Amino acid sequence: MESPRAERRTLRDWFAHTAAAFPAATALEIGDTRLTYAELTALAGHVAHGLLARSGSGAAPRRVGLLTGRTVVAYAGYLAVHRVGAAVVPLGPAFPLTRNARVSAAAQLDVILTDGSCDHAADLPAPTLTLTAEDLLALTATAPPDLPEPATDPDDLAYLLFTSGSTGEPKGVPIRHGNVCAYLEQAVPHYGPGPGDRVSQTFDLTFDPSVLDLYAAWGTGATLVAATRGDLLRPVRFAAARALTHWNSVPSVISLAERLRALKPGSLPGLRRSMFCGEPLTLRQARAWARAAGNSTVDNAYGPTELTVTCTGHRLPRDLDAWPDTPNDTVPIGPLHPALEGRLLDGELCVRGPQRFAGYLDPADDAGRFLAPDGSPYDPSTPLTQAHWYRTGDRVTAPSAAAVDGPLPPGTPLTHLGRVDQQVQVHGYRVELGEVEAALRNLPGVLDAVVVALPTPDGSVDLAAAHTGAPGAGDPRAELRRRLPPYMVPARVTAVASLPLNANGKVDRAAVERLLRGSQVS
Repeated sequence: MESPRAERRTLRDWFAHTAAAFPAATALEIGDTRLTYAELTALAGHVAHGLLARSGSGAAPRRVGLLTGRTVVAYAGYLAVHRVGAAVVPLGPAFPLTRNARVSAAAQLDVILTDGSCDHAADLPAPTLTLTAEDLLALTATAPPDLPEPATDPDDLAYLLFTSGSTGEPKGVPIRHGNVCAYLEQAVPHYGPGPGDRVSQTFDLTFDPSVLDLYAAWGTGATLVAATRGDLLRPVRFAAARALTHWNSVPSVISLAERLRALKPGSLPGLRRSMFCGEPLTLRQARAWARAAGNSTVDNAYGPTELTVTCTGHRLPRDLDAWPDTPNDTVPIGPLHPALEGRLLDGELCVRGPQRFAGYLDPADDAGRFLAPDGSPYDPSTPLTQAHWYRTGDRVTAPSAAAVDGPLPPGTPLTHLGRVDQQVQVHGYRVELGEVEAALRNLPGVLDAVVVALPTPDGSVDLAAAHTGAPGAGDPRAELRRRLPPYMVPARVTAVASLPLNANGKVDRAAVERLLRGSQVS
């Protein structure tokens, strides 16, 4: 008999083996809709048949756009794309036409599956297949047509995501089945779901942490419980009402719950595992969640899309008094996953291993993003190999014994210090924006904070900050002066009702900068 590792060589394997073992278990719950593994398998077959018919030329599609809201079409469609041996390319119904058109063209989509929630689907450069949730659910009791078996292997693309590029053009990040299976083999057992458990799905499919949501449930026999837009605005109510056992979200959700005064001690007794990723998790946020979910572990995970969802993780001790102190008041990101190797370059984390992608969709984007196997600069005119290091662009610190340039010993614990480009020069001094943010968050009454550097007419920069919460009477800058050197105290500190978020739920630093630039002008 093949080992589980050999059997799960593709994402389709992860779902198919579970569906065969637990056909009557609930695979998906969204709103009032509940589908068993057998029913979801059948619906995915119907969608797969439609994709084959719509792609034209009689050939199976290679890349399929998924332009859907949080409907059953999205989840059956994700499975259907792999059922025909294609790669998933998630698009955003709320994204502007120009963004979706650029992604569709760059990805060379063969067909786009839409659920009718996007008003510009017909304007995109690919044929579309439109299925509403009602249309699809009407087929629940109907057996799908027989389909040919795709010849998918670990080197084939599983999904293609697009991240923001410094040039303004989205950068395509191709992730292979081998990359994502290597990740899931480590992440799913650590997360620990199984039959009878209920796993949150808070991320849009355009954001790669959604992959853990999907296959932590579908790879173990648990139920994937998808959050509607309304649920995301009331996360504590959603988790409690749906009896979730496993939670995964960006840390900003904690700040939202606190603003709603919903995150009370003991308010989430049913959770057993809680994971946060996508942006720094502050110790204050983690304490608030741990007190609400007293029966749950709390994990902080880190990783860029290019390293397949997450590449490090840190589980906090149950005893809050045993939690670590860090230089910027954030939870450590922990060591690299065991199969990965790391090294430091002037404090920047560089990683290689089975989760590392094979290079950007446009090879021109590879320039400056890799190191040669010996740690020297990568020559983009030479082929990338598995031995090359990916430069994350994130600065980390490690214990003094390991905090030198060069290879990191296996298991080295790491703390995230911010992006390489978040270190700025203020009147000749080097300033880490994360350190100033930590000081502002530590003021009584402040919930969250973002600090940016704004140019001044004389060619230098000033710091400006936005925060949520009420720091009490007086100017918060006066308190910051007692905690920070003068050059690190923001010239302006602005209170806001909430920090702007991007489509993935992360704090949108560019939007904060625009907001503060506007107040600078006024």
